Amino acid sequence: MKEPETKTLLRIGIVGTVLVALCCFTPIRVILLGAVGLAVFTGYLDVVLLPTLLVFVGLTIYAVRRKKNTEVCCVPTQSGDKE
Repeated sequence: MKEPETKTLLRIGIVGTVLVALCCFTPIRVILLGAVGLAVFTGYLDVVLLPTLLVFVGLTIYAVRRKKNTEVCCVPTQSGDKE
């Protein structure tokens, strides 16, 4: 995977994790659904938000590991060295 794609995955993972965490751990979701008139669905949000949080955390971990592997494996070596 190319470096820009890894950066994009990392950004998506971090932004998604922050947004879902805000919805999970603060009353933002209740306020927003109440304002729209869909407060009846607040009881079911944990069924959606917790797995979504796990997916975004997993995506962030994957992107960080991918970035580290790309940095390690693509270090240029000197071609004139003989062992």
